[in-house]
Amino acid sequence: MTDLERKRPWLKSYRLGPYKLASSLEPYPELPLYSMLDQSAQKHPRSTAVDYCGVRISYGELKDYCDRLACALAGFGVKKGDRVATILPTSPQYIIANFAILKTGAVHVPCSILHKEQELEYEIGESGAETVICLQEQVDKILSIKSRTGIRQIIVTVLNDYTLDDNGEDKAPEGLFGFKALIADHDPHPPEVEIKPREDLAYLAFTGGATGVPKGVMLTHFNRYSNVLQSMAWAMSSLEKSIRGKASICIGVPLFHSYGDSAALFGIHWGLRLILVRDPRNIDQIARILIEDRPFMTTLVPTQLMKLSEKDLPRLPIQILSGASYLPREVRENITAKIKMPISEGYGLTETSPLTHLDLSGFSKITGFAARQKYSIGLPIPDTDIKLINEDNGRECPPGEPGHMYIKGPQVMKGYWPEEGSGLVDGWLPTGDIAKMDEDGYFYIVDRIKDMVNVSGYKVYTSTIDDILHQHPAVSMAAAVGIPDPEREGSERIKAFIVLKEEQTGKVNAEDIIAFCREKCASYAVPRQVEFRTSLPFTVTEKIFKKQLREEELKKMQNSS
Repeated sequence: MTDLERKRPWLKSYRLGPYKLASSLEPYPELPLYSMLDQSAQKHPRSTAVDYCGVRISYGELKDYCDRLACALAGFGVKKGDRVATILPTSPQYIIANFAILKTGAVHVPCSILHKEQELEYEIGESGAETVICLQEQVDKILSIKSRTGIRQIIVTVLNDYTLDDNGEDKAPEGLFGFKALIADHDPHPPEVEIKPREDLAYLAFTGGATGVPKGVMLTHFNRYSNVLQSMAWAMSSLEKSIRGKASICIGVPLFHSYGDSAALFGIHWGLRLILVRDPRNIDQIARILIEDRPFMTTLVPTQLMKLSEKDLPRLPIQILSGASYLPREVRENITAKIKMPISEGYGLTETSPLTHLDLSGFSKITGFAARQKYSIGLPIPDTDIKLINEDNGRECPPGEPGHMYIKGPQVMKGYWPEEGSGLVDGWLPTGDIAKMDEDGYFYIVDRIKDMVNVSGYKVYTSTIDDILHQHPAVSMAAAVGIPDPEREGSERIKAFIVLKEEQTGKVNAEDIIAFCREKCASYAVPRQVEFRTSLPFTVTEKIFKKQLREEELKKMQNSS
């Protein structure tokens, strides 16, 4: 074993079936991020870039739209370093706006369409964005915060633009600007802007709103470009000739989330057809796309897969990638048994552009050689260093021992806005996740540090309890959280929240669930309480919102005391 393999034991597992993968991709090209679209438009001008609600946009058309909107933005005075905010759903408008912003040298500030007025005011105000591109239905919220922020111009679009229901009209309210009208009224000749990829920001993406005050993540052109090359472009490099410019990718994750945006960038880099899911909560539509279009790859999150596992899916030659949060093993096995293809899992953070780990064992079957499934978040991608730290004594953890995961690599953010290096420790990003590594270099998320529960001095990882709950045949969705134990000061107890499968409603009680858990985990980790619900709260990125569940319980306890 070489010194490098001792430092990075995962390198020995860099294989996709029979193909050996590159251990490093250095040096990474220093190019502006928008050059990915320019290159694909040059190579595949007539190929479909975007497939959305029955309308297809070619790569040549997409580049033309982006260039025209970039000219319009420059006409408003948008220049290098300025921030431009978008409040757009998964749609062609998001992709057009993204590349147009980047072509002016400005910084894209993607905001969630689910944000309330207060959240938008914070993110737009904190970023200093003067231009906002949004759906017309968001206009009232933007106008109400305009005087309290630096907003100067508002560009609006409607949901049916670029669909079969598009009536061709683009009449923006007085004082605002129509998205399609700006594109029609400008030439496709954006300004020449010098980009320094390692220094200049491409995105200022706010994260952490589900767990605290949102922080602006500064991502450079170099961060994001490197990560596209490190991720699927690396993992599928041996199959590139048969995929590039020919295949399709279904994006079921919102584009305003870093996971969805990253999937779109990879697809554009390889000239793929991007099948955009208009509503990520429409599981019937996702199932229909998988069955009828059979995309080469589909990007989803665990809550979507939990619902998809209850659908009647046929055998499908597709590759599903799960990310953003923990995927219970039972759900993976259920879908795999139906479609006869393993689900792969990835891991990342907004702060890491976003990908840092990828499960190659799940992808290997596409080569005809099925590897033993690891059921992990996978291996660190090329040129990514990982260390697991025991925060009690500061030492690095050996294989098999859980520790706080720190990450370093070309994809790691410049820092939290506006201070370069903020949030990093000597260049390392502390993730807030507890993980462990096996002897082959595969990593496993044990839990979020904030979700770890202290039961009478014993550490209980709630994701482990989630996994056990999902093994119960009546459970559709579940989440375990820690709440204060009224009988032991300073200790906690586990409470489980359960959504039953429709046909099991009323047939399973709390004691059934508790008895099931007693057989599968230590006595101190068994849920003391079980609450059945018809639904669970989700964050804007479709993660189960455990923080809200905990806060609801704390409020109940305060009111009863």
